[in-house]
Amino acid sequence: MKKANLLSILRSQATVFTFKNILLSEHEPDPALLKRRLNYYVKRGELYHIRRGLYAKDRKYDRLELATKIFTPSYVSFETILVEAGIVFQYYSTIFVASYQTKEVVCDSQTYSFRKIKDTILTNNAGLEQRGSYWVASKERAFLDILYLNKNYYFDNLAPLDFDKVLALLPIYNNKRMEKTVHRYFEDFKANEGSL
Repeated sequence: MKKANLLSILRSQATVFTFKNILLSEHEPDPALLKRRLNYYVKRGELYHIRRGLYAKDRKYDRLELATKIFTPSYVSFETILVEAGIVFQYYSTIFVASYQTKEVVCDSQTYSFRKIKDTILTNNAGLEQRGSYWVASKERAFLDILYLNKNYYFDNLAPLDFDKVLALLPIYNNKRMEKTVHRYFEDFKANEGSL
Protein backbone atom coordinates (compact mmCIF):
# COMPACT_ATOMS: atom_id res chain seq x y z
CA MET A 1 0.00 0.00 0.00
CA LYS A 2 1.50 3.29 -1.07
CA LYS A 3 1.43 6.25 1.33
CA ALA A 4 -0.99 8.10 -0.99
CA ASN A 5 -3.41 5.17 -0.82
CA LEU A 6 -3.24 5.12 2.96
CA LEU A 7 -4.08 8.82 2.97
CA SER A 8 -7.15 8.18 0.79
CA ILE A 9 -8.33 5.61 3.36
CA LEU A 10 -7.68 8.01 6.23
CA ARG A 11 -9.60 10.79 4.45
CA SER A 12 -12.68 8.64 3.89
CA GLN A 13 -15.84 9.16 5.91
CA ALA A 14 -15.50 5.72 7.53
CA THR A 15 -13.58 5.35 10.78
CA VAL A 16 -13.36 1.53 10.67
CA PHE A 17 -12.07 -0.60 7.79
CA THR A 18 -12.14 -4.31 7.19
CA PHE A 19 -9.16 -6.05 5.64
CA LYS A 20 -11.42 -7.01 2.74
CA ASN A 21 -12.44 -3.33 2.18
CA ILE A 22 -8.80 -2.30 2.06
CA LEU A 23 -7.83 -5.23 -0.19
CA LEU A 24 -10.56 -4.35 -2.68
CA SER A 25 -9.81 -0.62 -2.66
CA GLU A 26 -6.07 -1.20 -3.12
CA HIS A 27 -6.50 -3.77 -5.92
CA GLU A 28 -3.67 -5.67 -4.24
CA PRO A 29 -3.31 -9.16 -5.78
CA ASP A 30 -1.24 -10.43 -2.84
CA PRO A 31 -3.15 -10.43 0.50
CA ALA A 32 -0.01 -11.44 2.42
CA LEU A 33 1.83 -8.38 1.09
CA LEU A 34 -1.07 -6.13 2.09
CA LYS A 35 -1.06 -7.62 5.62
CA ARG A 36 2.63 -6.82 5.96
CA ARG A 37 2.03 -3.26 4.79
CA LEU A 38 -0.87 -2.80 7.20
CA ASN A 39 1.25 -4.16 10.07
CA TYR A 40 3.93 -1.61 9.12
CA TYR A 41 1.40 1.26 9.37
CA VAL A 42 0.04 -0.11 12.66
CA LYS A 43 3.57 -0.17 14.12
CA ARG A 44 4.12 3.42 12.96
CA GLY A 45 0.88 4.49 14.62
CA GLU A 46 -0.78 5.52 11.35
CA LEU A 47 -3.46 2.82 11.70
CA TYR A 48 -5.02 1.22 14.75
CA HIS A 49 -5.53 -2.54 14.72
CA ILE A 50 -8.81 -3.24 16.55
CA ARG A 51 -9.00 -7.01 16.09
CA ARG A 52 -8.29 -9.55 13.41
CA GLY A 53 -9.28 -8.10 10.05
CA LEU A 54 -10.46 -4.75 11.46
CA TYR A 55 -8.56 -1.47 11.44
CA ALA A 56 -9.36 2.12 12.40
CA LYS A 57 -7.89 5.51 11.71
CA ASP A 58 -7.16 5.86 15.41
CA ARG A 59 -8.51 4.87 18.84
CA LYS A 60 -11.38 7.39 18.52
CA TYR A 61 -13.26 5.29 15.97
CA ASP A 62 -17.07 5.07 15.96
CA ARG A 63 -18.01 2.02 18.04
CA LEU A 64 -21.41 1.75 16.34
CA GLU A 65 -19.65 1.58 12.99
CA LEU A 66 -17.38 -1.17 14.33
CA ALA A 67 -20.45 -3.07 15.54
CA THR A 68 -21.73 -3.35 11.98
CA LYS A 69 -18.37 -4.47 10.59
CA ILE A 70 -17.68 -7.36 12.97
CA PHE A 71 -20.39 -9.41 11.25
CA THR A 72 -22.08 -8.39 8.02
CA PRO A 73 -24.82 -7.88 7.12
CA SER A 74 -25.87 -6.20 10.33
CA TYR A 75 -27.31 -2.98 11.71
CA VAL A 76 -27.48 -1.32 15.14
CA SER A 77 -30.87 -1.84 16.77
CA PHE A 78 -32.73 -3.01 19.89
CA GLU A 79 -31.96 -1.28 23.21
CA THR A 80 -29.12 0.79 21.74
CA ILE A 81 -31.59 2.70 19.56
CA LEU A 82 -34.49 2.64 22.02
CA VAL A 83 -32.39 4.17 24.82
CA GLU A 84 -31.18 6.85 22.39
CA ALA A 85 -34.82 7.61 21.44
CA GLY A 86 -36.05 7.75 25.06
CA ILE A 87 -38.31 4.71 24.72
CA VAL A 88 -36.30 2.64 27.21
CA PHE A 89 -34.80 4.43 30.21
CA GLN A 90 -32.42 1.71 31.45
CA TYR A 91 -28.81 2.44 30.45
CA TYR A 92 -26.95 -0.33 28.61
CA SER A 93 -23.21 -0.14 28.00
CA THR A 94 -23.54 -3.06 25.56
CA ILE A 95 -24.13 -2.20 21.89
CA PHE A 96 -26.97 -4.31 20.44
CA VAL A 97 -26.87 -5.36 16.80
CA ALA A 98 -29.21 -7.25 14.46
CA SER A 99 -27.25 -9.92 12.61
CA TYR A 100 -27.43 -13.38 11.02
CA GLN A 101 -26.16 -15.02 14.21
CA THR A 102 -26.46 -14.71 17.97
CA LYS A 103 -23.14 -14.03 19.62
CA GLU A 104 -21.54 -11.77 22.19
CA VAL A 105 -18.18 -10.23 21.32
CA VAL A 106 -15.91 -8.13 23.54
CA CYS A 107 -13.62 -5.96 21.49
CA ASP A 108 -11.45 -3.12 22.74
CA SER A 109 -13.24 -3.21 26.14
CA GLN A 110 -16.67 -2.82 24.51
CA THR A 111 -19.32 -5.56 24.55
CA TYR A 112 -21.31 -6.14 21.37
CA SER A 113 -24.40 -8.32 21.53
CA PHE A 114 -25.45 -9.73 18.16
CA ARG A 115 -28.99 -11.05 17.96
CA LYS A 116 -30.12 -13.29 15.15
CA ILE A 117 -32.89 -11.98 12.92
CA LYS A 118 -34.36 -13.91 9.99
CA ASP A 119 -32.53 -13.12 6.71
CA THR A 120 -35.62 -11.69 5.00
CA ILE A 121 -35.90 -9.13 7.80
CA LEU A 122 -32.16 -8.49 8.18
CA THR A 123 -31.68 -7.66 4.50
CA ASN A 124 -34.81 -5.49 4.21
CA ASN A 125 -33.81 -1.79 4.34
CA ALA A 126 -37.26 -0.54 5.36
CA GLY A 127 -36.95 1.47 8.55
CA LEU A 128 -33.16 1.59 8.44
CA GLU A 129 -31.22 4.86 8.40
CA GLN A 130 -27.70 5.37 7.15
CA ARG A 131 -25.28 7.09 9.51
CA GLY A 132 -22.11 7.72 7.63
CA SER A 133 -20.88 4.32 6.45
CA TYR A 134 -23.17 2.09 8.53
CA TRP A 135 -26.87 1.39 9.14
CA VAL A 136 -29.02 1.81 12.24
CA ALA A 137 -32.66 0.96 12.84
CA SER A 138 -35.18 3.76 13.17
CA LYS A 139 -36.82 3.80 16.60
CA GLU A 140 -39.89 2.14 15.05
CA ARG A 141 -37.80 -0.63 13.48
CA ALA A 142 -35.87 -1.17 16.75
CA PHE A 143 -39.20 -1.42 18.61
CA LEU A 144 -40.37 -4.11 16.18
CA ASP A 145 -37.01 -5.92 16.28
CA ILE A 146 -37.33 -6.29 20.05
CA LEU A 147 -40.91 -7.52 19.76
CA TYR A 148 -39.81 -10.02 17.10
CA LEU A 149 -37.44 -11.66 19.60
CA ASN A 150 -39.41 -11.05 22.83
CA LYS A 151 -43.06 -11.88 23.39
CA ASN A 152 -43.28 -9.50 26.33
CA TYR A 153 -41.06 -6.49 26.76
CA TYR A 154 -41.47 -3.48 29.01
CA PHE A 155 -41.10 -0.12 27.28
CA ASP A 156 -40.86 2.95 29.51
CA ASN A 157 -42.18 5.53 27.06
CA LEU A 158 -43.96 4.84 23.74
CA ALA A 159 -44.62 8.55 23.01
CA PRO A 160 -41.58 8.95 20.69
CA LEU A 161 -42.92 6.22 18.36
CA ASP A 162 -44.84 7.05 15.21
CA PHE A 163 -47.36 4.20 15.20
CA ASP A 164 -48.18 4.84 11.52
CA LYS A 165 -44.53 3.98 10.73
CA VAL A 166 -44.65 0.99 13.09
CA LEU A 167 -47.73 -0.38 11.30
CA ALA A 168 -46.15 0.28 7.88
CA LEU A 169 -43.04 -1.75 8.88
CA LEU A 170 -44.94 -4.60 10.55
CA PRO A 171 -45.52 -6.67 7.34
CA ILE A 172 -41.78 -7.30 6.81
CA TYR A 173 -41.85 -9.53 9.92
CA ASN A 174 -44.73 -11.67 8.60
CA ASN A 175 -45.64 -12.65 12.15
CA LYS A 176 -49.22 -12.90 13.44
CA ARG A 177 -48.14 -12.93 17.11
CA MET A 178 -46.29 -9.67 16.58
CA GLU A 179 -49.28 -8.07 14.89
CA LYS A 180 -51.46 -8.80 17.92
CA THR A 181 -48.74 -7.59 20.31
CA VAL A 182 -48.19 -4.33 18.40
CA HIS A 183 -51.92 -3.60 18.30
CA ARG A 184 -52.14 -4.29 22.05
CA TYR A 185 -49.26 -1.85 22.75
CA PHE A 186 -50.93 0.73 20.48
CA GLU A 187 -54.29 0.39 22.22
CA ASP A 188 -52.65 0.61 25.67
CA PHE A 189 -50.68 3.66 24.57
CA LYS A 190 -53.80 5.43 23.26
CA ALA A 191 -55.72 4.61 26.47
CA ASN A 192 -52.90 5.89 28.70
CA GLU A 193 -52.31 8.96 26.56
CA GLY A 194 -55.96 9.92 26.89
CA SER A 195 -55.82 9.65 30.68
CA LEU A 196 -52.97 12.17 31.02
